[in-house]
Amino acid sequence: MALVPLALAGCGGGGSGDGASSLSSGPTLPSGAHANPSVLREQRDELLALPAAEQVAAGGVPVRMPERSAIRFLTQASFGARRGDIEPLRDQWRTGWLEAQFAMPVSKTHWDNTIRYGNAIYFIDSAWDQQIWEMYVDSPDQLRRRAGYVLSQIFVVNVANLISGGEHRIRCMAAFTDWLERGAFGNFRDLLHDVTLSPAMGYFLSYLGNTKATYDEAGKPTRVPDQNYAREVMQLFTIGTVLLNIDGSPRLADGVPIPSYGPDDVRELAKVFTGWTVKSASVSFYERWREPMIHNAAAHSLEQKKFLGVTIPAGTDGPTSLKIALDTLFNHPNVGPFIGRQIIQRMVTSNPSPAYVERVARMFNDDGTGVRGNMKAVFTQVLMDPEARTPQVIDNPPPHWGKLREPVLRMTQLLRLLEVRPLDDNKIWGIVSTADEATSLGQSPGRAPTVFGFNVPNFSPPGTPISARQLVAPEFQIVDEVSVVGVVNFFTSMLTNGPKGMAINLDHFAAVADNPQELVRRTNLLLAHDTLTPATRAIMVTALGKLPGGPANALLRARSALLMALVAPDYLIQK
Repeated sequence: MALVPLALAGCGGGGSGDGASSLSSGPTLPSGAHANPSVLREQRDELLALPAAEQVAAGGVPVRMPERSAIRFLTQASFGARRGDIEPLRDQWRTGWLEAQFAMPVSKTHWDNTIRYGNAIYFIDSAWDQQIWEMYVDSPDQLRRRAGYVLSQIFVVNVANLISGGEHRIRCMAAFTDWLERGAFGNFRDLLHDVTLSPAMGYFLSYLGNTKATYDEAGKPTRVPDQNYAREVMQLFTIGTVLLNIDGSPRLADGVPIPSYGPDDVRELAKVFTGWTVKSASVSFYERWREPMIHNAAAHSLEQKKFLGVTIPAGTDGPTSLKIALDTLFNHPNVGPFIGRQIIQRMVTSNPSPAYVERVARMFNDDGTGVRGNMKAVFTQVLMDPEARTPQVIDNPPPHWGKLREPVLRMTQLLRLLEVRPLDDNKIWGIVSTADEATSLGQSPGRAPTVFGFNVPNFSPPGTPISARQLVAPEFQIVDEVSVVGVVNFFTSMLTNGPKGMAINLDHFAAVADNPQELVRRTNLLLAHDTLTPATRAIMVTALGKLPGGPANALLRARSALLMALVAPDYLIQK
């Protein structure tokens, strides 16, 4: 049977739509070709990943997605592959899976789930931690949850730094997280508005209750508006610190990056964020934490505001000033490459090529229908881009390719793979990462230490080959000698004892425990989508063969195989 013509090999993955018409018509369609041009592109890419001889032997394109490609995609687009997720995805292909996930309604809100946990365990702070793990691991709407987690690493809030009182604090954080997840499939302009007026962000960056400047008799200011949010909404949430080209590279003047804003912009923009506060407790009590902040006109600065080349005339009211400010930020040319690159880093690879960043940025600027900021289109481009999808990076990745798996994602992947379930009658989860660094996971959702999160996009571990090559590796920012040991100890305890009050299922691995080669094969496929090197696999097989065998030791061998994979460098770098 005829193969896909080599002339079409450069069309790449989804997102841009180039080459779609030629793929869906004509006499050269290969055996097994799907009627959907997007799926056909996926089939062709999988075929071209095979050695030439195997391509010829195939006689057409694969009808179903290979297992390792399905698991790899779920690693990027969800919180990890459950075994039950793999076979449906192989039939749907990525195109069908994305369509189904985008169409899926929110399965449960963090607000409602936090109340459920609070009622069961008296609104202590750990209610936040336990419910967030449940939502990330157990929700069917995995893409929305994962996209929301990505956004939470850009729009950072720490639950511990919110309102005093456990019940208020966790409800405020739950509402903020729901806003992020709702905005993940909406428009970035709406998301920016929701983040700006969320009580959680108002508290965290101290502009809730921000008031206009006051002056003494000589006209000298005695108080000026808080500048926290004005600075961070530019630096971290929209445009970054330097002007960017569409591909994310800095724009230069005499060889030096051009600043995107200055102190005057921060001072003037701070005037916009005055007069915003929450509803009083007498009006809504807990409900006020999931309602946008309201405006107190008496506290708003009516002075002229000049920032980023825009002037808001004196006398302009607060809501109008806010709209002008957010429109200005949203339409800045930096936003597409600045936000797009961070999403790529969080889901796919730490060092995307300039071309990859540019394709995502252009999708942000225009989704093909003239709409700017369509986040559904942006996430689709990130996950379906040719650079993300080529299966060649599994077997022969370039030196810059991949990303360190952060502890949260290692945890969720393992829990999903082992089908974790609560033993409590109320289905309350008991996952807690200890404060002891020697036995800690080292990362908890919603508890980043600063507004910069757990790491910054341009972090490069000093004195390493990574920095010598001028590459970045953000997730390494929370890695040190203590944390490496702590994570190993944490997973050792979890695999041995299970999370507190929960059960894990090791049967799929224990069933082949007396066959080290098969046990390693299953572990390599399901946990690392076949990226463990032959040398690592050989070490694992040898070590497992030295452990006692038989039914009484099946769980020991299963746990040992998983633990060895979890700490292997080949696994730790997601390819």
